[in-house]
Amino acid sequence: MVVGDVLLDRDVEGVVNRLCPDSPGPVLDETTHVERPGGAGLAALFAAAQGAEVALVTALADDAAGARLSCLLTAAGVQVYALPLVGATPEKIRLRARGRVLLRHDRGGLPGVPGEPGEAVLRLIANASAVLVSDYGRGVARQPALRAALAATTAPVVWDPHPRGPAAVPGVHLATPNEAEVRELAEAPPGPSRLATAARGAQGLRHRWRAGAVAVTLGADGALLCHAGATPLVVPAPGGAEGDTCGAGDRFAATASVALARGALVSEAVELAVAEASAYVAAGGVAGIPPVPIGAPTPAASGIGGERIGTAAAGAVVAAVRAAGGTVVATGGCFDLLHAGHVATLQAARRLGDCLVVCLNSDTSVTGLKGPDRPVVSQGDRGRLLAALGCVDAVVVFDEPTPHAVLSWLRPDVWVKGGDYATGAGDEPVLPEADLLRRWGGHTVVVPYLHGRSTTDLIAAAHATGGDRLRSGPSIGPDGTDRRRPATLSRGPGAVERQSTEGAR
Repeated sequence: MVVGDVLLDRDVEGVVNRLCPDSPGPVLDETTHVERPGGAGLAALFAAAQGAEVALVTALADDAAGARLSCLLTAAGVQVYALPLVGATPEKIRLRARGRVLLRHDRGGLPGVPGEPGEAVLRLIANASAVLVSDYGRGVARQPALRAALAATTAPVVWDPHPRGPAAVPGVHLATPNEAEVRELAEAPPGPSRLATAARGAQGLRHRWRAGAVAVTLGADGALLCHAGATPLVVPAPGGAEGDTCGAGDRFAATASVALARGALVSEAVELAVAEASAYVAAGGVAGIPPVPIGAPTPAASGIGGERIGTAAAGAVVAAVRAAGGTVVATGGCFDLLHAGHVATLQAARRLGDCLVVCLNSDTSVTGLKGPDRPVVSQGDRGRLLAALGCVDAVVVFDEPTPHAVLSWLRPDVWVKGGDYATGAGDEPVLPEADLLRRWGGHTVVVPYLHGRSTTDLIAAAHATGGDRLRSGPSIGPDGTDRRRPATLSRGPGAVERQSTEGAR
């Protein structure tokens, strides 16, 4: 388990060849940019990369940054348990030239107050093999219910503190401040040497927090571990590594947490963490991390294409309904060739709450699921048709095969599917999204669809009537330009007829 504040990190790389004409500031011409989860999200990525099954408890706002983080984390194999967050999801933008940071631009304003965790989160903390609290001073580590669960768990707890954050809960196995943090947190007078100052601060912090051990990271010099004995353990780095240290502390804490989960002693976990953090810096730091395999948001997914389409529109609708104490309902699908069966499902779904958000498979997602001859209608037109229905409050487009990432961000109270799904042992139908909805206390339902209506049947009928021709409108490509994708259905040897059990979808 990783518990803490997550940020959306964006590194913008460019070249500087001139100054601003109106001020003595450099002009950065952007060449590339990379987005990644930061803060506790980066620690979760590091733990997942070491083969651990990772669940992240964090707070996400109803905004585009929160949606993007959910997609990046889910694509990396991290299970996201998002608490509601009033305000904005924090963002950190680094402007770089030739590998050096020119400016850091922070967004998000003052920290908001995270909402209450659900029973699923509290059970996970109780049953975790190890818990890493990655505190970035924005409130998740202060949440009372989370702190009570962290204090009660029998799992080893690693606390990576922040000067603006709270004290660790009593009894943590290991705290991992850096030199500057331990000086500020322990408020200990300086010693005669660097090591003496770190040891004095670590021992003071250990006694104040009643922690089992405190490991002070010393950058290229490794770490100093203070535990119950009077003599600290110095763990040197395997070699002098110079470079971008952004994220090195997260790598250290994540490695130590995974090692403790696998049964290592604290001293063994710290030795492994020093080696991994040193190798990480030597490999280029965050610049050496392979990008998460997920495409950039499409214009429709970002809000271009209609006032009720995109993450901004969906986030605004959901935030307003939640603020009024209402019920958020969501459904999803391809909705290729919108027909009466779709409309019946959407109308039934809307009656279950105070707003309906449709999660729409993008063109890329539909093609991956149904083959190269689909979709017949582009995502731009499908989104506009759905948004024009009176029963639909917002449409958000997703590229992945399943809507799990966008659902982790939306956190609807009710997820609706149309069809005749089999019923399991309980009262609830067995749906792929059922376990996901339980993370935040939501539930899934099935509504009937109109029999005899399906996209597959419509396409087959077009083939059978002798050369009917269905053509989609202009599709908005990822670069913002129109891309016309005529989908011609004709009879003859070249015709493709797909078999499916699509039902009303």
